[in-house]
Amino acid sequence: MRAVTWALALWLALLGGAAHGAGRGSAAEAQAMVGKAVLYLQQHGRQKALEEFNRPQGQFRDRDLYLAVFDLQGNGLAHLNPRLVGKATGDIRDADGKAIFQAQRALALEKGRGWVDYKWPNPQSGKVEQKSTWLEKSGDLIIMCGIYQ
Repeated sequence: MRAVTWALALWLALLGGAAHGAGRGSAAEAQAMVGKAVLYLQQHGRQKALEEFNRPQGQFRDRDLYLAVFDLQGNGLAHLNPRLVGKATGDIRDADGKAIFQAQRALALEKGRGWVDYKWPNPQSGKVEQKSTWLEKSGDLIIMCGIYQ
């Protein structure tokens, strides 16, 4: 991870996301959502958790924050975009050609959690924007939530 991006994420977390404005989630909120999802998975099991993670109006959707869940092979299990659920997404690349899932998987396996930066379409703006995603590995799942810069 680039030091500048980590410093920005930390700064946003300390400020509580004030720089993002009312319509955008903060780094701290993304981390909290992933933590809540990991706990929900542990308490309710995989099937019920994935059902809840995929619910369009569920507790794991807040403004531009949403969960993405993949298994270690890159199969989409939960996402705001239902076209990614049930699909092998290991080869998806961002606007700059970065292999997003490969970077996420490597971090999950190496450290268990952390931030990955890439470019992704923002569902609120409809534009491709810089995104930083917090992820945590839980068993054979990678649970993620990102913030748009």
